[in-house]
Amino acid sequence: MADYRAPLRDIDFVLNDICDLAGLSALEPFAHAEPGLVRDLLAESGRFAADVVAPLNQPGDRAGCVRHPDGSVTTPAGFPDAYRAYVDAGWAAVSFDGEYGGGNFPLLVSTALSEMLASANLAFAMCPGLTQGAVHLLEAHGSDEQRATYLAKMVSGEWTGTMNLTEPDAGSDVGALRTKAVRAADGTWRITGTKIFISFGEHDLAGNIVHLVLARTPGAPAGSKGISCFIVPKYLVNADGSPGRRNDVTCLSIEHKLGIKASPTCVLAFGEGDGAVGELIGEEHHGLEYMFTMMNQARLAVGLQGLAVAERAYQQALAYSTERRQGRAVGAPRGEAGEKSPIIEHADVRRMLLTMKSQVEAMRRLVYWNAEAIDRSLRSPDEATREEWGEIAALLTPVTKAWCTDTGTDVASLGIQVHGGVGYVEETGAAQHLRDARITPIYEGTNGIQALDLVGRKLGLRGGAVVKDHLERIAAVDAELADAGPDLAGVRTELKEALDALTEATMWLPTAAMTQGPNAVLAGATPYLRLFSMVTAGWLMARSALAATARLAAGPAGDDEARWLRSKVVTARFFCEQLLPPAVGLVASITAGAEPLFALDAASLAD
Repeated sequence: MADYRAPLRDIDFVLNDICDLAGLSALEPFAHAEPGLVRDLLAESGRFAADVVAPLNQPGDRAGCVRHPDGSVTTPAGFPDAYRAYVDAGWAAVSFDGEYGGGNFPLLVSTALSEMLASANLAFAMCPGLTQGAVHLLEAHGSDEQRATYLAKMVSGEWTGTMNLTEPDAGSDVGALRTKAVRAADGTWRITGTKIFISFGEHDLAGNIVHLVLARTPGAPAGSKGISCFIVPKYLVNADGSPGRRNDVTCLSIEHKLGIKASPTCVLAFGEGDGAVGELIGEEHHGLEYMFTMMNQARLAVGLQGLAVAERAYQQALAYSTERRQGRAVGAPRGEAGEKSPIIEHADVRRMLLTMKSQVEAMRRLVYWNAEAIDRSLRSPDEATREEWGEIAALLTPVTKAWCTDTGTDVASLGIQVHGGVGYVEETGAAQHLRDARITPIYEGTNGIQALDLVGRKLGLRGGAVVKDHLERIAAVDAELADAGPDLAGVRTELKEALDALTEATMWLPTAAMTQGPNAVLAGATPYLRLFSMVTAGWLMARSALAATARLAAGPAGDDEARWLRSKVVTARFFCEQLLPPAVGLVASITAGAEPLFALDAASLAD
């Protein structure tokens, strides 16, 4: 497997030329997060990811995790030491509140750090990623006592966190869960039930695991309205804050998965003895509402995973294409008999590599802009600005999650294609990227659920005005592209045509809901999300080309900088002129209605 190299140059470009890191550093409490300091922070984090974490990726995949007869789980060799180094260096705490020992950096900066860690080793990055979401939930909804008990150690990474939603018969239908919570005489609760697919539900990396568990209390309403949320630590916490006796939580098994094999995905049993001791978070019956604080954070994080794996797959494919020689490229000088060209010199391989690179860059711009929107929705000084950015974040989150994970999987698959037959052989490591990426379209609400969220909830925000504002925001770049001249004329033409198609589809959906019924809208939800994503990504790539062009006009610092900036124009042009046009054809799928989908019953589909 090729070495990982953190893409610091493009990350810095996105932070400062697509997003506004300097503007964020003017907000409380981000005053110290000025671009120069962040640049140094990212360089050191990239070194840690490349030197300490990335070398464990392929060995960890081969070894996997092991569950022992007592229910304990060990991670692959090297993981505990790497995790201790991660905690000791303070990487876990960068973006959290300083009150609990955090670094008070924006989520935007944390997103860049998380990308590098996940590119280096997705399975390893799962553990701190889940803990971040658990911290956000407790910050927002925990009591003062709960925050004092848990947050400092979770922020530092000494303790880790999990999210316990899914059960054997529930799947994505969280309202069908059966785990029970009964109040005890001491005011705590006794939790009984089974949860499945719990990432890092048991492991040997940290001193305690803080499970956040959804359960039903006696007499709770049916469905999702009757769910409450509880803290159920692996070890009960002593009065002095140290881990105490073992709680009644047992790992029954770990899943044998397609990928991310170094991340233990556990079946957890709560209360096989006297009942697992839990603490209620907030009020009864508000558990799903609280959990969405963690889930929305997790959906952005999973979109980031799609980007991260794609970046790693691209780097490996690029390295292989420069080393592997086969055939003689068109126009290659004739040398000794039988001399072959590196496959990167062949047009089809170039197309695959540029497809991968431009999609990776588009994903990075979308993920980071989504993160900036969340930062501004929380930290902007005036309420109107917070609301505006909150609407942007709400609109973007299902798009980021779904499109980046679908595209990340496609890029990882294309990476195998660049390798040819040896890509299908495990020793090269190319196949691992595809296996690892394939779970991401399923995590945190399948991508079909994200599409339903977009058309069913997000398009109706503020009476449809939020999506209208977004489309107008995209349209406004047309004037800048016109002023940029002939170099970006193709970008302008294709983006405008795609935006027109998206506008047409967006207007069709509410009309169809009234005239054809909800199934007509739901039938077109997935192609609509893809069209929406491609147009949004095309807009961000157009902005990328404009920013690079502006810096070129201002006089870059040297030939290498000029070459790199010109490459940003090329990738933006390739995305908009070659990858965006087919998205226009999705309008037919969006507006086809539900009749074709239900024309065949189950028996007919089996014929």
